[in-house]
Amino acid sequence: MLVVAGVPAFSQPNRLTEAERDEGYVLLFDGESLDGWDGDPSLWSVRDGSIVGSSDGHPVETNTFLIYRKPFRDFVLRLEVRLRNGNSGIQFRSEQLPGAGWIVRGYQADLSDAGDRSAWGNFYEERGRRRELMATPDEGWQRAKDVVLRQQWNHYEILAEGDRVRLILNGKVTFDGTDDNTGSGIIAIQLHRGPAMQIECRNIRIKEL
Repeated sequence: MLVVAGVPAFSQPNRLTEAERDEGYVLLFDGESLDGWDGDPSLWSVRDGSIVGSSDGHPVETNTFLIYRKPFRDFVLRLEVRLRNGNSGIQFRSEQLPGAGWIVRGYQADLSDAGDRSAWGNFYEERGRRRELMATPDEGWQRAKDVVLRQQWNHYEILAEGDRVRLILNGKVTFDGTDDNTGSGIIAIQLHRGPAMQIECRNIRIKEL
């Protein structure tokens, strides 16, 4: 049981609730395989019902991603994430760049553990304007820092509808604003370059609007 006020209760991993099915949510991860996803097989796996991205023993020189192949435009995306350490993020309305590797550009719901310079809750643009999409470089983090559960499961909700983007972390809105990227794009999970790190994701579900 969670005791943090405002944090949604965890549902059974990788299963839709009856209410979610009625609302039109679908699962993007079946809890057993990476069907529908594409990334470096030396970095991404499924373990105990979660997608695991780990650079342990496999140094990453450039940010790399696990990409869901179907693009989405207007949607609500919900998932649970657990960060062992380092820097990661959930891409949306993004594009894979040509060339070797799994390199992505576009919007990101950011998450990282770096003390006072952590990035949980930030709205970021990978290979673009970076943190310029927020009013201040740490707008999201300043709102998220009191609700983040470090090295535990956290709920992330991403809404993209027209020119509006809203990020909710553990029940708290960390960003709600507008931007001009209203096209469809891919969803992806980031594994950041640098020291060995690990990110886990589960219960990934989406409702198209």
